[in-house]
Amino acid sequence: MKARELVQTYIKPLVTRSYWQMLGDYVGIGRKKKVQIISDQDSLAEFIGSRASHVAQTSLYGYLRTRAGTRFPAMFENPDIVVSINIAKWHIWLACVSDLSIFTGHCMVQSGKFDLQVIEELVPKAVKQVLDEIGEPEEAGQDFVAAREKIMQRITTCDWSVEHDDDTIFSHSPEALFYWSPIADELKVRDESIVKNSIRFRWIEVRRSLRKLLDCKTLAETLRAAEL
Repeated sequence: MKARELVQTYIKPLVTRSYWQMLGDYVGIGRKKKVQIISDQDSLAEFIGSRASHVAQTSLYGYLRTRAGTRFPAMFENPDIVVSINIAKWHIWLACVSDLSIFTGHCMVQSGKFDLQVIEELVPKAVKQVLDEIGEPEEAGQDFVAAREKIMQRITTCDWSVEHDDDTIFSHSPEALFYWSPIADELKVRDESIVKNSIRFRWIEVRRSLRKLLDCKTLAETLRAAEL
């Protein structure tokens, strides 16, 4: 029996209030770390990686816990379900990294303190740093490397001169959450708008934090100094 079918054993009707419950640190991608001013490539990479991890964790596990209810812990006793959850968490995380890095680049553009060429170089470097730290997790499945390459392609080919609204930028992570979550398709289809909106909701605070922590003046000076 497929994992998506097995998950039906643990399903109950979806109720939106359960979406906002945090689900701990099981996922293993990383934790939401201390607030840190973004003033160089390392702190930029740290922010992208940790916040993407936080959104991926809470979104996926929030959905699964909502659907499973009190039987949520029992899901992790089934090895087939655990395999599907692990694959899902990594693909959702990749999509979160993709969306957040694009949004970060556009915030840099809006600051007016960077040449487009600087952004074209810095954002891909920061994302590559994040992805290199993760490597190729064995539990991520055989499609992980190809998905990672697609993300790098999206970032390296992004036209930073074009204005995009948040719905356009934060488009990959809602789709990934809906697609990869190991819930039976006939049940999942009823949840589509709620599932996608749940992750969009989680991005609001991250966007607010980025605008607060992104020190464009210092970051620009750091990059100029590195070129000397």
